[in-house]
Amino acid sequence: MYTRNSTETWLPFEQTVALLEGASLPGLVFGSGMAAVAAALSLVPDGGVLVLPQHTYQTALGHVGREAVKHGWEVRLVDIADTAAVVAALDGVGTGGAGRAGSPLTSRPADVLHMESPTNPMLEVADLPALLAAARERGVRTIVDNTFATPLVQQPLAWGADVVLHSATKYLAGHSDVVLGVIVTDDAALREELHAYRSFHGAIAGPFEVWLALRGLRTLHLRVERSQANAVELARRLYAHPGVAEVRHPSLVGDPGHERATAHMLGYGSIIGLRPRTMSGRTPAQTADAVVAAMDLWLPATSLGGVASTLVRRRRFATDSPPVPDDLIRLSVGVEDVDDLWDDLDTALHSVACTTAAA
Repeated sequence: MYTRNSTETWLPFEQTVALLEGASLPGLVFGSGMAAVAAALSLVPDGGVLVLPQHTYQTALGHVGREAVKHGWEVRLVDIADTAAVVAALDGVGTGGAGRAGSPLTSRPADVLHMESPTNPMLEVADLPALLAAARERGVRTIVDNTFATPLVQQPLAWGADVVLHSATKYLAGHSDVVLGVIVTDDAALREELHAYRSFHGAIAGPFEVWLALRGLRTLHLRVERSQANAVELARRLYAHPGVAEVRHPSLVGDPGHERATAHMLGYGSIIGLRPRTMSGRTPAQTADAVVAAMDLWLPATSLGGVASTLVRRRRFATDSPPVPDDLIRLSVGVEDVDDLWDDLDTALHSVACTTAAA
């Protein structure tokens, strides 16, 4: 067999991810998370209508903007936490404004609903069961990016999703040493269509990288358990810190996503959104950059989901959604000792964002 179509090394990983997601068909591994996103979004027909969160991963938003122009898509950006607004967008109700392709929005029903939950980087939590049911009733194809939650926290196929995807670079592989993506579906015809996309576009993964990802999957449950516990504790401490203006994590009772996450997820994830108090004489972005630069144990990095804790100020890319605050720092909590992580955060925040020493 020509290895662009399949290899024996891919199959164990594809089968394992499918089992974790509750699928009966093997998944499809791709050369990167964006390759998986591009494959899934290829299901939007020419001239079709795509609904997706306004806070979708910024590279995916950039891809959508380019493809919308090429294929005449109408793109409807929504607040994914507003269930009524998303359903209205599926129906083409109240869609004033313009799509990313620059053409006026219409009242046509949607063809595809693409979701992240929690979203990257704003951590909004969608009512996935309700939205997937509404889409199915309307014949709208659904895609769920499950990267942040992992299949240990939620399984969207069980709620009726057509396609579930991951950037396997993140939690599935878990060691920040591979770049991979994976798609899972329980629809045989849909899987064949996506397999053909992978083969003809050459969006394939190296066998060794997939072997490393399978190695990573063997500790997924331990890593997710530890990193989530760390994130819950750090979010609790950050909420009371004098150098913090806002902290987002679904574990916090006052967080907008808390009730949904508690009802539908088996955990709260390991990503925290942090906005430091702006220091006098600095802009919010400059303050956030100074906090990141003051870290010692936390590593400044764009990627996430590995054993090492990382952080990044998100609003640095042209494709980022405009509503993302300039000073939002995304923390990816790893598996280190929680007090070591806290000491680093606390020291950086006090050195940059506090005018008085900690009590």
